[in-house]
Amino acid sequence: MSSDAAGPLLEPALLARLEQLQLSTNRRLAGQFTGEHRSTRYGSSLDFADYREYTPGDDFRRIDYNLYARLDVLLLKLFEAEDDLTLRILLDTSASMGNGPKMLQAKRVAAALGFVALTRRDVVTVHTFPLDQAPPRFTGRHASHALFDYLAGLPSGGETQFAAAARHLLGRKGPPGLTVVISDLLTDEWEASISRLPTRGDSTVVVHVLDAEDIAPDIIGDVEVVDRETGERITVSMAPETLDAFRQGVDDWLESVALRCRQSNAGYVRVLDTDDVGDLLLTNWRNEGVLR
Repeated sequence: MSSDAAGPLLEPALLARLEQLQLSTNRRLAGQFTGEHRSTRYGSSLDFADYREYTPGDDFRRIDYNLYARLDVLLLKLFEAEDDLTLRILLDTSASMGNGPKMLQAKRVAAALGFVALTRRDVVTVHTFPLDQAPPRFTGRHASHALFDYLAGLPSGGETQFAAAARHLLGRKGPPGLTVVISDLLTDEWEASISRLPTRGDSTVVVHVLDAEDIAPDIIGDVEVVDRETGERITVSMAPETLDAFRQGVDDWLESVALRCRQSNAGYVRVLDTDDVGDLLLTNWRNEGVLR
């Protein structure tokens, strides 16, 4: 594991609890393997739902060749119940995430969601920004250790190139699935990028990872503030009323982020670097419909 992690990203006891969960998506699935996702509306993997056009990378066994003979169009059968899902993790590894508890928490969230997907025989790809031109692909439960090692070894640095990463993800082929964005959203690009991601056909969830001390500082007096991405240093004087105004501004920003995500048909969950990942996944996130 990486040097910034005191131990494994996820403890064995948590992994055992995660095995009972699966990712939730409101999209119909049609993938390359027979997975283990069960619909709330249908009770069998044989329940037909709809068609969509075949794209390279889809399972050709799902093509309806009778329709192809009549319409000369390759159409893929969609099923509502048991099928596999592609989980696309878009992980912020920019300098603003730091190399401490916030970045570690983001990796733990990615590892947990990836593990849930892999135990259900889903496909997991990891996309990072700054941009990674060759996102790794993991399949099968046996790939969980490789996923954990990859995440733990990711360094942080560079600018938050959210827009470029979103364009890169949107341009990649593959069936619709679930895209999970894990970021502190400390960039002007996040809003436009989030609104575009659902156009890929995926369900989208934003995991907003934040440093507890950054959003609720308890410092009075003259302090030096450092921009993690640029290294710029600014001295500010924190009087009690200034601190109150700052906290109110943070609360307003958090509310606006959550609202904008939901207006873009993206789920939204907030994670502090001090939160217990297990409690979040097994309670709050189930209530939000991210897991079931």
